[in-house]
Amino acid sequence: MRKFSLDALAREHLDAAASGSSGRSASTVYGGHEQRLRQTLVALTAGTTLAEHESPGEATVIVLRGRISLDSNGEAWEGRTGDLIAVPPSRHSVHAAEDSVILLTVVK
Repeated sequence: MRKFSLDALAREHLDAAASGSSGRSASTVYGGHEQRLRQTLVALTAGTTLAEHESPGEATVIVLRGRISLDSNGEAWEGRTGDLIAVPPSRHSVHAAEDSVILLTVVK
């Protein structure tokens, strides 16, 4: 069994995102390319956008900190700390309205 502190990882990645030129930082917390389930922690500084991209499979986003918007096909879903958003199976983007950390869970 492995245990992770998502709070500690969120702090580390927000610091890395703030000091980097891209305004983001991410790491796979659990799983990987060889497994069906993958959980990735993503930190975004305020104003940073993850450009539109395809969904790699069934996915959810949990907002661990901050406030984000997930946009797809002209619709937008706002997420705040504690919210869970089901990621649509279509192209989508994510925008951080404030410094934010999300946990992306994907099943391929």
